[in-house]
Amino acid sequence: MAQLEITLKRSVIGRPQNQIKTARALGLKKTNSTVVKPANDAIKGMVKTISHLVDVKEV
Repeated sequence: MAQLEITLKRSVIGRPQNQIKTARALGLKKTNSTVVKPANDAIKGMVKTISHLVDVKEV
């Protein structure tokens, strides 16, 4: 199964509450923090919600 490397590139300060909670649920706590998650539909949907704040690479 493919993996996604997700890096938070922009701050969540001043963002809507759903975007803040989505970033936290993915495990992104600080700017430039990176997590590796499986590339399933749930994770892809979460990434789509905050796509303007993150960089995503397929590992």
